[in-house]
Amino acid sequence: MDLTPGTETAAVIPGPATAYQDDIARYWDQEARPVNLRLGDVDGLYHHHYGIGDVEVDALGAAGDSEREKKVVAELHRLESAQADLLLDNLGQIPRDSMLVDAGCGRGGSMVMAHQRFGCRVEGLTLSAKQAEFANQRVRQLGFEKYVRSQVCNMLDMPFETGQAAASWNNESSMYVDLHDLFAEHARVLAVGGRYVTITGCWNPVYGQPSKWVSQINAHFECNIHSRREYLRAMADNRLVPNAVIDLTEATLPYWELRATSSLVTGIEEAFLSSYKDGSFQYLLIAADRV
Repeated sequence: MDLTPGTETAAVIPGPATAYQDDIARYWDQEARPVNLRLGDVDGLYHHHYGIGDVEVDALGAAGDSEREKKVVAELHRLESAQADLLLDNLGQIPRDSMLVDAGCGRGGSMVMAHQRFGCRVEGLTLSAKQAEFANQRVRQLGFEKYVRSQVCNMLDMPFETGQAAASWNNESSMYVDLHDLFAEHARVLAVGGRYVTITGCWNPVYGQPSKWVSQINAHFECNIHSRREYLRAMADNRLVPNAVIDLTEATLPYWELRATSSLVTGIEEAFLSSYKDGSFQYLLIAADRV
């Protein structure tokens, strides 16, 4: 199961296909917010997504505890790893000789968790050479380089054979691409019966249009958040049949409320909290089978 030609990231297979994707690659290559790195430093799993679940208040210590901020960071990281665990739970049973695809893999935390759980090959795709090299360096440190790899690659044109993947996912990365193009490519690389999972923020069509808070999130991350309806329609058009749609909005609020009180604030916390609470924004897990 050797991932020849190794873990190098110099080759782009293929590079960003549009000027927008080039901008996104540049954005993430230059991204230097401390939040993802400080959380990942807790145990070496570096994520680029948010968290779910109740905060363990007792684990934070008293308000005057000199170690409280360190404990807050550890708790935020526990919640984001719980989110990744939920995504992996929804992949179903994965044989050890399978290949999985993490489309928009960031710094690779979910890929490592997937290999540790299933023992299989995991391929990650990102437009950011900086993220790919970080992920591959971490994989080498763990001794997983024969099984886990991040490539600089366009997720709309994956370098895999048709039907090669047992499962694939997007974890908070689908807002950077057209959903029909994305799901057509996932449907191509997935084996019939394979599982696709996404966890994503999406605007609520019941609200009517994207709210001002959603517009702020788009501007902050230079992305284009889709509606819940768009996800389901694009899946249906591309042979992906949902078997689970889980509303995680309430489950993610504790993460955001805790982060808003920490030293890791980035200025976008109010937009997430306000949009979740007024119903204009939702945090969803959608699992679908390739038919």
